[in-house]
Amino acid sequence: MENERASQGMIPETLANAVAPVRLVLASGSPRRAEILRAVGWPFETETAGVDETPRGGEPPIEYVERLAREKAGAVAGGRLFGLVLGADTVVVVEGEVLGKPRDDGDARRMLRLLRGRWHEVLTGVALVRAEDARSVCAHERTRVRFAQMTETEVDWYVSTGEPVDKAGAYAVQGRAALFIDGLEGDYWNVVGLPVRLVYELAKGM
Repeated sequence: MENERASQGMIPETLANAVAPVRLVLASGSPRRAEILRAVGWPFETETAGVDETPRGGEPPIEYVERLAREKAGAVAGGRLFGLVLGADTVVVVEGEVLGKPRDDGDARRMLRLLRGRWHEVLTGVALVRAEDARSVCAHERTRVRFAQMTETEVDWYVSTGEPVDKAGAYAVQGRAALFIDGLEGDYWNVVGLPVRLVYELAKGM
């Protein structure tokens, strides 16, 4: 019977239960992270964490994204009796400079000029905190992305679309910015905003 069910494309209940991800509490208001979790069928609810995202003086990018991920997850987990809370933070790093979300259109243009024609890194810190006992785990994902050369006209056009407004590094790889992506090495979903494979591995370890 087991073989017959498998041949018909039916997943045995024991296997489905073993692989099915535990329900998460997403400590983020990011629509991209929510979309990624929905895309892989990961059940979750959302509770936004109010955390100061100001970098500390001399703080390395990896330490920065991991610290913010831990603080976001911890802030939400601290107000709950139970649940596995996911915190994440993404930045773009080019020539040692950390690029978060642009302050305005002028800042977005500045970032795009820095990125065009060169490689940069996208770093995402990921933290899981179990509210019941405060057990936590934290890691990060790194992806390299190369922008093609962009003319000033192209930079102005892209900024005028409004897409860069709430994106780290002032671009969305899954949106209009795909026109200017010349290469990518690593986890694509990390660039979108959530390295879901890393989250899955961390959750299994919890």
